[in-house]
Amino acid sequence: MIPGSFEYHRPSNLSEAIALLGTLDNDARLIAGGHSLIPMMKLRLAQPSHLIDLAAVPELKGIAMDGGDIVIGAMTTQHEVIASELLGAHAPILRETASVIADPQVRYVGTIGGNAANGDPGNDMPALMMTLGATYVLRSAAGERRVAARDYYLGVYETAAQAGEILAAIRIPAPPKGHGYAYEKLKRKVGDYATAAAAVVLTVSGGKISSCAIGLTNVAETPLFAKDAAAALIGTALDKASLAKAVAAAEGIAAPAEDGRGSAEYRTKMAGVMTARALARAFARATA
Repeated sequence: MIPGSFEYHRPSNLSEAIALLGTLDNDARLIAGGHSLIPMMKLRLAQPSHLIDLAAVPELKGIAMDGGDIVIGAMTTQHEVIASELLGAHAPILRETASVIADPQVRYVGTIGGNAANGDPGNDMPALMMTLGATYVLRSAAGERRVAARDYYLGVYETAAQAGEILAAIRIPAPPKGHGYAYEKLKRKVGDYATAAAAVVLTVSGGKISSCAIGLTNVAETPLFAKDAAAALIGTALDKASLAKAVAAAEGIAAPAEDGRGSAEYRTKMAGVMTARALARAFARATA
């Protein structure tokens, strides 16, 4: 289908973008890479009167360290995430996750902020950001507001962002050196949403897990932070019994819909399988 008519705006700086959004309010939608919004517009599930393209806003791009935080501009592309030596050195799970999003053509245009911001439960970055303890920096005419990724997702395409706010950057506490990490994603084909996926970041001390965080993708109406699953592993060496408890806890919070990717029962089971695989790889990396 063809989208409805709209007026196109391309601000050249963040102040201009914020002013436009404040003026146009509910009649406007922000567009980054467009890979979520444009298909919705074609299906007439979204019919904005105005599109505000953020591609020419320089303040929204780049990857840098700020104290102990990694700061990533919201308009940084997935390709730039994959190519970043800084992320490779400090948070390689970001590169690993970006590399399984869609396909290379999409990753050259699709942005990390666009993937994280709109509340699509099928997107990969939201669960990862929850796992990493990320904070979203939101900018508006009223100033700056920060929201933890773990508090940001309220429902399908429903987030804690308020009217007039733009996701400007993502701040991630740099994981400690020697941490283990993995993102495991089951999908039907290249470019598809996950049937189920799991992100894991952990640390090991004395052969036992001393910290752990687990996030789940596309097995509920929001990304899931599997707090109890991670807690079951603290102080263990990822033995069989502890792993089984963690997997059961992850499956216990999954509530996927039945769709073309499989039944709800199958997708719940795959959430557990992806969790087990991600934990095994992360533990191996931390103890290598």
